[in-house]
Amino acid sequence: MPRKSLLAASLFAAASLALTACGGNDGDDSPVKVSDQQKKGTATVLDQPFTKPDLVLTDTHGKKYDLRAETEGRPTLLYFGYTNCPDVCPLTMSNIAVAKKQLPRSERDRLRVVFVTTDPGRDTPKALGSWLRAQDPQFTGLTGDFKKIQTAARSLGISIEPPKKDKDGKTVSTHGTQVLAFSPKTDQAYVLYGEDATVDDYTRDLPKLVKGEKP
Repeated sequence: MPRKSLLAASLFAAASLALTACGGNDGDDSPVKVSDQQKKGTATVLDQPFTKPDLVLTDTHGKKYDLRAETEGRPTLLYFGYTNCPDVCPLTMSNIAVAKKQLPRSERDRLRVVFVTTDPGRDTPKALGSWLRAQDPQFTGLTGDFKKIQTAARSLGISIEPPKKDKDGKTVSTHGTQVLAFSPKTDQAYVLYGEDATVDDYTRDLPKLVKGEKP
């Protein structure tokens, strides 16, 4: 299959349009327009990889978690979402969890899957821990200052907005739904997945991602 590649300039120009309120968008949520010649399956290989955010938050044990330090030299999948999401967030994490189980144990132990909440007001360390344990006990959940989270997401071309009430009085978090894969070789994000990525997509690609190879 042909590959799609992402243009950094286009990414930031389109980032403000790359939002979805979970449960409110059935379309592709990709943050940029990409060329039809440079995509393989649902994996978009980035022309210009992103630097890992300098992000220190609180994990599900109530301890400080330095994203760069804790994931240095390890294959890492990073996703921004929230536990009260009715559809996209739990499906995305479930797909990754199922695919991860297909890896050899040594590779499962190397892989880091980090879920950063976009709704820190409700996603306490305890709430995050309980939700993620139902997906995979090895998943890392992070919460903390919203502005800090928003800045980190924006540095990766992912837009998120402060949680707010919808017309029915329900709190929703509007956020991009991309999963970014960081290479263990460079610690840079070099592959992006949209919300249409399936279990089969992750199952096929994870063996390469854990080695820092292109899917």
